[in-house]
Amino acid sequence: MKIAILDDFQDVVRHLDCFQLLKEHEVKVFNNRAVGLGQLAIRLAPFDALVLIRERTHLTRALLERLPHLKLLSQTGKVSGNIDLEAAAALNIAIAEGTGDPTAPAELTWALIMASSRRLPNYAQQLQEGNWQLSSLYPAHNQLGRVLKRRTIGIWGYGKIGRLMAGYAKAFGMQVMVWGREASLVQAAQDGHRIAASRAQFFAEADIVTLHLRLNDATRGIVTADDLALMKPDALFVNTSRAELLQAGVLEAALDAGRPGFAALDVFETEPLPVQNTLLRRENVLATPHLGYVEKDSYELYFGTAFQNIVNFANGTPSNLMQLQK
Repeated sequence: MKIAILDDFQDVVRHLDCFQLLKEHEVKVFNNRAVGLGQLAIRLAPFDALVLIRERTHLTRALLERLPHLKLLSQTGKVSGNIDLEAAAALNIAIAEGTGDPTAPAELTWALIMASSRRLPNYAQQLQEGNWQLSSLYPAHNQLGRVLKRRTIGIWGYGKIGRLMAGYAKAFGMQVMVWGREASLVQAAQDGHRIAASRAQFFAEADIVTLHLRLNDATRGIVTADDLALMKPDALFVNTSRAELLQAGVLEAALDAGRPGFAALDVFETEPLPVQNTLLRRENVLATPHLGYVEKDSYELYFGTAFQNIVNFANGTPSNLMQLQK
């Protein structure tokens, strides 16, 4: 099969151990992103199978209709709104889903919480510029960091990642407060965690709010300006799930208003994030380039499954195919 691996920005996929699974096939790895439907269609037209790195490329009906040889989409992780499923079914394009592990995104989230709470990026930047023990040159922003012990972390979404986050928080002596669907709240209570009495209490009392929700029609824009306005002036808002969980523009406005005081973000509405984005120029925002799953062990797992799905498909024994409705 002729296989294209899309959006490998760091040029690391061909160096993974699992890349050898495709040694019998013709493989092209793309490290940059084609701009526009026309360029993307020309680039991908020759291929029988595409390997998708999460949601970095969206495959619309207009694009899929211009890929005459395409037989298989092999997704790293789960499909999450990046593929027009109806179009794929109509065009007889199979979709193989992958697997994942919550460890890397949970650890990344915790690293952001620790770094932001102690103002580490600010101090490190000032140190490089010759300023000792300053977090900012502006007196109003030159604030002390703080420890996590005895503070309250609010976890919205108590799935695999949320449960890991609760465990980390307990190990650091924090109070855990959970909000989410009824089933999640029941499980969190069984695990000994505090359940917020209301959504308003969740935002108002948490020193740190971290989102761990799937993006779907029910959760898109679920975090509102009113929610953020309830947060403490020194609270930290963390989002490593999906930027679209927030209504557009509400976080920037909330930071301008001073509630919450800080944010740590790994996800953005436009990715890669344009360098002129104002979030990158705020001293109270720690931003990372969607690194939640971007690490060696996760890549071996994600791509190993995606590549094995291609091998099985080519051998006539397809695995992990989605059931598409025509």
